[in-house]
This record gives sequence, structure tokens and C-alpha cells, in this order.
Amino acid sequence: MKHKPRVAFVCVHNSCRSQMAEALGRHLASDVFESCSGGTETVPQINRDAVRLMQTLYGIDMTVSQHSKLWTELPPVDIVVTMGCNVNCPTLPCRHREDWGLDDPTGQSDAVFRETIRQIYANVLSLRDRIAHGLLDG
Repeated sequence: MKHKPRVAFVCVHNSCRSQMAEALGRHLASDVFESCSGGTETVPQINRDAVRLMQTLYGIDMTVSQHSKLWTELPPVDIVVTMGCNVNCPTLPCRHREDWGLDDPTGQSDAVFRETIRQIYANVLSLRDRIAHGLLDG
């Protein structure tokens, strides 16, 4: 059986964008890659708006299997996706790295959150397809 690459979604607090990407990665692409996430800092809980909207839109309860964690706690990864941190994101050893350049929707309206979720959804599907077709080194 072919090794499924592990993808790490990374942003500052590991509370919003990276958590949504991890959840959507598990939901949409678990047959192609493993998903995890981490941050350069942590917070006590995942962003409540992210949790609420992911539950509403996809029936995903991120509080069941996910929590804010540091990137140093992650297992070895093949692919690193940074969310667009606007900070010096960590350099995790990997075979492929890309940045999705997403603004943090924290404190914004549901419409802004939904647009961010839509972009993450599309990016996860694109990543899934590129991995499945051997277009990445991960």
C-alpha cells in the first residue's frame, strides 16, 4: 500500500484557519493524505465561530478531535501548508511547502468566515487532486 503523505496546516495560534483546514482535509481528503495542524503559539480553545460554522456547513465538530497545539508537537510531515500568517512561520522539514495567503477571519462577520472556509475547501480539494495525481513531491 502506498504511503499517504502527512500534511501539516500551520498558522499563528492554531485556532482558526489551520484548524478548519485540518478538519476539511480529514473530511474531504483522508483517502489521499493525513491532516494535522499546529501553530507558533496556542490558545485555550479553537475559535468559536470556526467551530460553529464548520458544524453548520459540514456537520464537523472540531472540538471532538482537535485542539490548539504547537507546530513542535506535530509528527514528521511531508507537506507544509501555511495559511498566510504574516509572521515568520516555522520551517518544518518537508518535501513540499506552500502558502495559501488567507487572511485571518477572527472577529469578522459570518460572511467573511464563510468566504475563508470556501477558499480553504477549494484549496484542500486542489491539494488532494495534486497529490493524487503525483504532482507534488509529498
